[in-house]
Formats: sequence, C-alpha cells, structure tokens
Amino acid sequence: MNIRHISLYTALLTSASALPALAHTSFVNTTAAQESTIVAALQVPHGCESGLATTEVHIKLPEGFISAKPQPKAGWDIEVMQGDYQKSYMNHGTEVKSGPVEIRWKGGDLPDAYYDTFNVQGKISGVDADTNLPFKVTQVCGKQGTARWDEIAANGQDPHALKNPAPTIHIVAQQSSGMEHDHSSAAPDHGAMEAMEDVVKVGDLEISDAMSKAMLPGQPVGGGFVTIKNDGSVDDRLVSVASPLAGRAEIHEMAMVNDVMKMRKLDAGIAIPAGKTVQLTPGGLHFMFFNVSKPFAEGDKVPVTLTFEKAGRVDVMMNVGSARGGQEKHQHN
Repeated sequence: MNIRHISLYTALLTSASALPALAHTSFVNTTAAQESTIVAALQVPHGCESGLATTEVHIKLPEGFISAKPQPKAGWDIEVMQGDYQKSYMNHGTEVKSGPVEIRWKGGDLPDAYYDTFNVQGKISGVDADTNLPFKVTQVCGKQGTARWDEIAANGQDPHALKNPAPTIHIVAQQSSGMEHDHSSAAPDHGAMEAMEDVVKVGDLEISDAMSKAMLPGQPVGGGFVTIKNDGSVDDRLVSVASPLAGRAEIHEMAMVNDVMKMRKLDAGIAIPAGKTVQLTPGGLHFMFFNVSKPFAEGDKVPVTLTFEKAGRVDVMMNVGSARGGQEKHQHN
C-alpha cells in the first residue's frame, strides 16, 4: 500500500469513527405549521457509546404538542405517561387540559449498525411562529449505557454547538386561516355514514362499521376499526387480519396497566363471546397496517380480510374518513 492509499484509508477510518459522536437524534420533518396535526418522526441513528444496542427510547413532549398518539412498533412495548398541560387548548371544539406528556418505547433491540424512526402523532397548538419546539429524548442501551439528548439552545445560540442537543421542530406561520377548523358541528362524513350502513355476515357473525382514518404526511402506519357482533350460541375468536395494501397487518390493544397506557400486539387475537358485540375503536382494540403500498386517503376503500377461528374468512371494505377524527365511531348500546 503506498503512502497516498495509507493516508486515504486513515482519513476514512477517522471519519467513520467520528460519525457516532456527530450524529444525534433528529426529526425527519424539521418544520411544522401552527395549529397543524403532524407525525413527529424521530430518527435514532446509532446506539449509545461503545456500540451498544438501543433497548428503550423516551420522548418528553413539549408544551404545545397536544393529544399525542404513538405509533406501535413490532417487538417494542409502548408506555404513554399522562399529565396536565400548563394551560388549556382547544382541539376539534373540545377544551383539552391534559394528555400524554411522555412516550416510552421499551423492550426492543435496535443494534448500533442500524437506525430506526419512532413516530408520534400530535397537534401543534398555541405555539408562536418562528419557534423551535424541543423534544427531550433519552436513549437507553440496556443496563450498560444511556444517552440523553436534552440540551436546549438559549436565544441566539447555535444548537450545533451543544454536545447533546434536544431534537426540535421549527414552527412556521399558518398558511391560511382555514388550515385548522372545528369539526364538531360539521355534517356527518359520507364515508363514515357508508361504513355504518355496510354489514357483512359470515357464519353467526355480523361485521359492520369497518373504517379507517386518512394517513397524515410522514405517517408510515395505518389503523383500522370495526364492530363484530356474535349472534350465535358459541364463542368465536378473530385470529388475524390482512390487506393486499399492507405488507403486514396486526391486531393491537391500547389499555391502562398500573396507571400507564400501554399498547401491545395481540398474538392470540380477540375473543368474540356468544351473544356479545366487540368494538374496535380509537384508543382501544384496533388494527395496524404496516408497509402500506400508498397512504390511506380520505374517500378511499381499503380491502381487508378477517379470519375467525370458527366462522372462517370474510372480506370487508374499510371506508377511509378524515385524518382529523371528525367522525369517531358511534357507541352501540
């Protein structure tokens, strides 16, 4: 190897070894408009020191990022820490004074050789334009290491001068006054009404209200909801869900465990007791669709196949409504 090649090789090694020190957590989407609903996609580019694998990611949500919902990740548990906001906000015509204040993904295994994103949907509210909204992040690597990305730049300070800067989203002015509006008095969504009317039967089961919400920009995972009524005298079980528009579909549950909101995959499916009705709704039982071929858009119809233990397979169409949740599923008595 000649001197020139040795110098280049040394330079490459020096550059590569410096990457972990320079790379820090950051958002894919670096800007967001005032009073907008976004998916904050946090990038974790490497493990903690010494090349350790990441096993937990904690995100403290700043004041002004309200009504947050995390994206579930295969192989990770999710904890949603609830708390009071410093002030009240209006969200779709409802006053909001509390909600998620920290999201924790736990029990995973992200090797240092790979990167991943951790996504939270929420609304930017009550934040001035030209403001950097900081999200303090803690990255845990088993019992051997922790990296904290929680330093906030002072006014006029260059955030690149910080050793462990908190990732930020820069807030820009609204583009128009009609960007965000109250849906509480709006006419019923046609897609939601259509979903209420569509009923599919298989065996003793009756499936209705199949619907989803439009996916927001940057949102890689779609959700789904349905109502299942068992008119028979024998218990059944929903064992799987699939869609040709998704690379993978799973059944999930969001529930309170020891005063902490957790989201988990239901490998055993969902029991459908005889004579009972089971609802999949936002904030409870639901479907998750990963690696979708194209984002669900309002007005779309998403084909879904449900497989039951006794009734067998049945195809249903999910009607996609507004991403902003103007039409939640109705409760049935």
